[in-house]
Amino acid sequence: MTDYIYLDSAASTPVADEVIAEMLPYMKQQYGNPSSLHRFGRETTRAIQLARKRVAEMIGASPREITFTSGGTEADNLALKGAAMHVRSRAPEKNRVITSSIEHDAVIEPCKDLEGMGFAVTYMPVTSEGLVRQSDLKNALSKDVALVSIMYANNEIGTIQPIKELAEIGHQAGALFHSDAVQAAGKVPINVKDLGVDMMSMSSHKINGPKGVGALYIRAGLELTPIIHGGGQESELRSGTENVPGIVGFGKACELASKRIGQYQAYVSGLRDYLIETVSKEIPHSRLNGSRTDRIPNNSHFTFFGVNGEDLIIKLDENGVAASTGSACSVKKQKPSHVLKAMGFSYEEITGSLRLSLGMQNTKEEIDRTVGVLSIVVKELRELSPFKSKYA
Repeated sequence: MTDYIYLDSAASTPVADEVIAEMLPYMKQQYGNPSSLHRFGRETTRAIQLARKRVAEMIGASPREITFTSGGTEADNLALKGAAMHVRSRAPEKNRVITSSIEHDAVIEPCKDLEGMGFAVTYMPVTSEGLVRQSDLKNALSKDVALVSIMYANNEIGTIQPIKELAEIGHQAGALFHSDAVQAAGKVPINVKDLGVDMMSMSSHKINGPKGVGALYIRAGLELTPIIHGGGQESELRSGTENVPGIVGFGKACELASKRIGQYQAYVSGLRDYLIETVSKEIPHSRLNGSRTDRIPNNSHFTFFGVNGEDLIIKLDENGVAASTGSACSVKKQKPSHVLKAMGFSYEEITGSLRLSLGMQNTKEEIDRTVGVLSIVVKELRELSPFKSKYA
């Protein structure tokens, strides 16, 4: 696999060596249950509290504002359901949730569940670049809105939303504001106090930490209704014995991300820009999707006209390049991208899409090799396409 090029870091990233080293003792020697009162339990409790501090520091929060979860999906579910149900229990007239039409399924599906509980959900449109218009949010708000949830950066096209401005608009109408920052946290500087968000979701495996662990920032003083009940761990918000090795690894990954964020942004965004420029130059009838300027450092998303994206991924894989059409969580459902559809893309534009997402492990040489392979594969697929005469 040494010659295989991995360009799917938006789906998952390699676990950093420093993270693995910090996790290992909690798999072997320090295996106590954090709820136990003896020394083994106290040791693991201290490890969790250190991780909580590291996660908090990455986003400018207090450790007591961090609740650990099994990942970004659970964090989103806790934020949406926990906040909406709690607000409605105190103010029954607040019976509506607002979100965008390009959210990850981890937000869309809980919203559908809330609709089944009697909530009304408004799915806001976006621009052709995937941006939520501030005017649209203002127009959608009313006194019955309990919660607004807008993702920080889109997982498919990488577009960054104006979260600070959107949160302020939501608060002016008396609504809580949540942001799914799974694709952004650790990749761009984030300070939750400056943003003014009430809740923010994060995930470990997007920033060189282990899978199966994430966190939800919950502003101090904000109450949520738990969605998992049991022994009352995580301040009674998320019951279940804590995933100690995973939490420790997540904490270390956050510490590393905080220290390296300047280096990460400069290096990875440089590779991204080089990739975008090279693809645009070398492959005709290709187009970059999403915002050119308001974009997370590791994301590039293209449409190759006259090509089927899934065929493209298979051929790239056969030639030693790992890529994706979009969300790894949705690819097995075999459905057209709801993100691109909401942006007004045609069926041809959607089916010809490809996401190439980068990490610190990638090199310029890998980009050159990838574009070389991509150019050949796209040409071959177009030769077999019914649109051959149009794009040859």
